[in-house]
Amino acid sequence: MTAVPVFLYHSVSDSPPGWLAPYTVTPRAFTEQLDRIADSGLTVVPLHRLVAALHGGPPVPEDCAVLTFDDGYADFYWTVAPQLDERGLPATLFVTTGAISVPGGPPGRSLLPPAGMLNWRQLTTLDTLGVEIGGHTVTHPQLDTLPGRRAYEEIARCRDPLEEALGHRVVSFAYPHGYSSAAVRRQVRRAGWTSACAVGNAISSDADDPLRISRLMVMADTPAEVFQAWTRRRGAPTAPYPERLRTRGWRAYRRLTAVLGRPAGSPPRDG
Repeated sequence: MTAVPVFLYHSVSDSPPGWLAPYTVTPRAFTEQLDRIADSGLTVVPLHRLVAALHGGPPVPEDCAVLTFDDGYADFYWTVAPQLDERGLPATLFVTTGAISVPGGPPGRSLLPPAGMLNWRQLTTLDTLGVEIGGHTVTHPQLDTLPGRRAYEEIARCRDPLEEALGHRVVSFAYPHGYSSAAVRRQVRRAGWTSACAVGNAISSDADDPLRISRLMVMADTPAEVFQAWTRRRGAPTAPYPERLRTRGWRAYRRLTAVLGRPAGSPPRDG
């Protein structure tokens, strides 16, 4: 089984809003992490290469990694994309479509707190530059706490504006907060997405579930030695593995708090 670290980033900035700061790495740290990936001998491959392998296609290289980014923050355009372009690295950007604005227009509407987000013109430019654009719902809800119809609308409706703006099919999806369930994954398949990324804080593999691809979330306080271990395919479990009892309990709690109108906050880091 080939172990594949799939790195998950959110924002790369020196001055994020307070709510986003724990999920933000500085540009300097990001540069150092890209250097560590290169120094480890890993080849960064597009997510679709891993997805093809998961669906029985050609295997991925033995020493490879994948870069993914969630939500669609404006710093991806100004800070991340130039570094990726300079190094010739592919990446996938999962976009919360309700948060994207028209150029010069007001911020989009989503459940994400205020932050600088991409606009549609920047998104199409990134697509032209070779960044894979994927769906991340319309408003960024916890999908596994929603009634079935509402969850499906979030999963399916985010594709239309992306395909209209980009002019081609969009096939990759990521769960907000990393949360899914068997029912949610069935809806993702029904909506026509060919892959979906979770979190799991585990190393993916060519035997992973294509609708529950494990990723390693890079946080503001991720120690350098931990990131280094990930580049060497150590320091985290390798997927696939059975869903943790703790994860099931956390889902049940979040569903209860959602029903009571008091949605729970951030998950445990291994959730």
